[in-house]
Amino acid sequence: MSVTDRCITLRFLASPTDVTTVGGGVRGGRILEWIDKAAYACAASWSGGYSVTAYVGNIGFGRDITSGDVVEVCATLVYTGRTSMHIRCEVASADPRVGTFTVASSCLLVFVAIDDLGLPTPVRQWVPELADDVRAADEARARAEVRRRIEAAMREVDYADETESARSITRFLAAPTDINWGGKAHGGRVMTWMDDAAYLCAAGWCGGEAVTAYVGGVRFHRPIHIGQVVEVSARLLHTGRQTLHIATRASVSWPHESGTHKAAESLHVLAALGSDGNATVVRQWEPRLPGDVSLDEHARRLIQIRGPRPASTATRMVAI
Repeated sequence: MSVTDRCITLRFLASPTDVTTVGGGVRGGRILEWIDKAAYACAASWSGGYSVTAYVGNIGFGRDITSGDVVEVCATLVYTGRTSMHIRCEVASADPRVGTFTVASSCLLVFVAIDDLGLPTPVRQWVPELADDVRAADEARARAEVRRRIEAAMREVDYADETESARSITRFLAAPTDINWGGKAHGGRVMTWMDDAAYLCAAGWCGGEAVTAYVGGVRFHRPIHIGQVVEVSARLLHTGRQTLHIATRASVSWPHESGTHKAAESLHVLAALGSDGNATVVRQWEPRLPGDVSLDEHARRLIQIRGPRPASTATRMVAI
């Protein structure tokens, strides 16, 4: 691991436990864990204290990372708000026998510094001077407006209406192995749970394998503690030619409580895979009920808000 005041790089080998159940590349959820850990280390280094993941957006997954590859996860602070730190993460990998690294994924995360009382606390400000740093800060500010539009669109969504859509629900207890040193579940672990639920929903719909191509709009609403009941639901919203757009939500409660509280939410786009391991045409979802029609329109609206992916980011070649 190498670290400076505002940049940290984690370096390690991908292991057999990191790959998918079909023997392919590393699971999207595991990459999300790596990203969150590197970004947290960067945020903690800059703030000098504890920080929590507030938002993760626009994560594209490109080339596969395989077991035995050397993985580098680089996290760089690019912009600061009053209490927030915007951190750019890039994941690259290489065959150790060759040593040529290729970018597999990148995204922007927002962390908030927290004081001893659990309240947001001011962070020292980053003032970019070099041209590349100024450009990165400007991009982070521009993405902030896109993030606000995505959050507003997601707040308007109502999942209470009757549905015919494909769904999956997982339920379990948060374990001691899930938490960070602040006593809360890792943001990366929560994203893994949501990615798993999205996979179950996608695989059930397409009747075969599916792989995460994109994750966006990951918003964290409340911490998850050891012993809480975690329920993760995934619901199909929209299908593209080769993709499935799936909304996921993580809710929590204590075992003795009757109600649940929303902890996190996100949108996942998965590509259906054929028997040859390549993206294939997916069975189309045709919503009929008013709630399903509304959610299909919601997914289309999010596609427009997100806009085109940055050219510098490697993304799976699928028809969304």
